[in-house]
Amino acid sequence: MCRKAEEAPTIPICKSGFYGLLAGALILPLSAAEASREDHALLSAYVQARAADTIGAADRASQGYAAVLALAPQNEILAARALGQAVEAGDPALAVRSARILEKAGLLAPDIRLLLLTEALRTRDWKAATLHIDAIEKDEIFAFMAPVLRAWLAFETGDGDPIAILDAAADDPIAGAYVAEHRPLILLAQGNRKEGVAGLVAMAEGGGGRASRLRIAGAAWLADNNDRKAAAILLQGDEAPLVAARALLEKREPIPGAIDGASAGIAEFLVRVAIDLHRQNVSSLALTYARLATFLAPENSETWLVTSEIFAAREQEAAALEVLAHIPPGDPFAAIVSESRIRLLVATGQAEKALADARAAVASGPPAAAEWTRLGDLYGGLKRLDEAAAAYAEALALARGQENEWALWLLRGGVLEQAGDWAEAKAALEAAYRLAPQQPIVLNYLGYAQLERRENIEEAMRLIAEASRLQPDSAEITDSLGWAHYLRGNLPQAIQLLEKAVVGQPADPAINEHLGDAYYSAGRRYEARYAWEAALIYAEDEDAARLRAKLETGLTPKLASP
Repeated sequence: MCRKAEEAPTIPICKSGFYGLLAGALILPLSAAEASREDHALLSAYVQARAADTIGAADRASQGYAAVLALAPQNEILAARALGQAVEAGDPALAVRSARILEKAGLLAPDIRLLLLTEALRTRDWKAATLHIDAIEKDEIFAFMAPVLRAWLAFETGDGDPIAILDAAADDPIAGAYVAEHRPLILLAQGNRKEGVAGLVAMAEGGGGRASRLRIAGAAWLADNNDRKAAAILLQGDEAPLVAARALLEKREPIPGAIDGASAGIAEFLVRVAIDLHRQNVSSLALTYARLATFLAPENSETWLVTSEIFAAREQEAAALEVLAHIPPGDPFAAIVSESRIRLLVATGQAEKALADARAAVASGPPAAAEWTRLGDLYGGLKRLDEAAAAYAEALALARGQENEWALWLLRGGVLEQAGDWAEAKAALEAAYRLAPQQPIVLNYLGYAQLERRENIEEAMRLIAEASRLQPDSAEITDSLGWAHYLRGNLPQAIQLLEKAVVGQPADPAINEHLGDAYYSAGRRYEARYAWEAALIYAEDEDAARLRAKLETGLTPKLASP
């Protein structure tokens, strides 16, 4: 049976005609038998590129498509594939070469025109840059980008007033937010320090990582221009990147990331657009913009961080790890890079490497509570519970009196309980409760841990009832409250609550087992078996063994759920 190729619908493809499939994809007129040696090389290169493409090996795919384009330099389909892979792999030379082929064929999409704009900026071809912005402005979707692009180009060339360009678009519902960010940056780049600093300080009132990045960029420009006092004003705050940038300023070391021209400014704009697109789950376009930002301003760590975040969201953790390597250890965002790297190492099954990184961060000292906490989390994930508890203790020593101290007590109590040291675990959990008596997670954990041990049932139920009052929609807390009623012998109320919990978390083995025990105790044996069978689907180890025994013999005191 034959079907038509998606790439070239006029070429029929049969399952037995492998070279016919490739020829269709390449729009080649010759069959495999008639193909010349050069054509055969082209087909072979295409196979390798497509294979790498299929398994997500962007670097290899990019190299493969580069080889194919060298053999078929005017093939538009290949150019489109090569372009996508080149952008994803971070290969600007191949990306530009592919975009030129599409431009010549009149097939250039507006987002890819931005790639040629970045190339025009790199080569200082201001005429070409202007033409690309003109074309972008004519596009219904991407026209919002034009004011910021024009403003930075006007700053770079001296042709026009960049602030007037921005002010004309300040009320635009889409462009306005971007204009507000870039107005103080351009004012600073023009040397208008008073208004530029005031604008960045006002913007910082919203807080968050984005505000920190813009303040650091402004401070970097001020420090480069010998205004350390104004730079220090922008670096006030206790967020890790601000603290790190402030330390560089105090040591009179350069602060990376200054925005002093069109390339740096437009890169900053593109990365902000990438962030917004990523939030809207438009990941392919977001990745394109983030990658273009790395082409324009590789010294801007935010471009790499955002690119890594998008790769990670697409479950391309290896690529996400690779791009983080472009950020040097002394960068103000190094702590965030380290945290991201450790998370990605864990996600890719490299927990020991992650642990080594976390240990190194602690050893480089003086470590912060967050670094000890991260180390404790890693130890806990590896079930090295005593070491996890010790790490949390170190974090607590540094976090006394801080707002999050209760959370560290909760974490320490959790790993101690798992390790079987109930006395120390209970003391830690009670410390968390004293500090945060209105935190549902603390109330539920302390209450349920006592239920599991069948101690202080009344007090445990009081704690869980309060947690349920504070967070009535939590399936986990509803399960705990239902189980407390079960242990007190109040079966109707227990079943009602446990049924509600199962609706909220239908795949949770503990909730299903609790419901099964309650059904069985109420004489509803068929429903009990159904609930236990549902619990068994996801149960592991001794929990699974206990459930199998219940299904064989029914509920006994020895087989009761913990």
